[in-house]
Amino acid sequence: MTSTAPAGPQDPAHDTFSIRPARTPDVQRIVDLSQPLVERRVLVPKEKVAYFESLQEFQIAESDAGELIGFGALHVMWEDLAEVRTLATHDSWRGHGVGSALLRRLVQQAREIGVSRVFCLTFEVEFFTRHGFTVMEQQDAVPPEVYSELLRSHDEGVAEFLDLARVKPNTLGNTRMILHL
Repeated sequence: MTSTAPAGPQDPAHDTFSIRPARTPDVQRIVDLSQPLVERRVLVPKEKVAYFESLQEFQIAESDAGELIGFGALHVMWEDLAEVRTLATHDSWRGHGVGSALLRRLVQQAREIGVSRVFCLTFEVEFFTRHGFTVMEQQDAVPPEVYSELLRSHDEGVAEFLDLARVKPNTLGNTRMILHL
C-alpha cells in the first residue's frame, strides 16, 4: 500500500531514488513514515522492536538526497508462499514509481528464494492489480495439512492470511490478493 507521511522533498519529479536493503539506522525513519498510516488504521501498529526483528525483510527507497521515501518487506510464510508487508511510499512521492520499484524488488526476492506465490492484504487493490496480483477468490489457498501447520505460527501476518477471527479488527476493509510467479 502507499501512504501519507510528513512533508518530504519539494520536487520529487526532478530527483531520483534507489532501492536497497534496510539497515538498523533506518528503523526510526520507518517508524516515523509509518505513524500516519497507523493513526489512520491503514497499517497495524508495531513496536519498534518488531521492525528491528524483521529488518532483514525490508527494502528501502531512498532519494538521492538521502531521504527515506518508501519501504516494503517480504515475509516468507511457507515453502511456496510469502507476503508483501508494510509497503508504503511517502505521500510526496506517490505516482513517481517508488511503490512499483519496491514491489518489483520484493517480487524478485521472492523468485530468488524459490517462492511461487506472493500474498498481500491491502486497501490498494488497483495498485496491486496493475502489478499482476488478483483478488483471492477462495480463502483456502493452502492445503489442510499446511493450514494446520500455519495455525501454529505466532505471526500476525500469517493469522491475517488465514483470515482468523482474532485479527478481524485489523483487516476490515482490506482485500486479500495473490500473485502466482
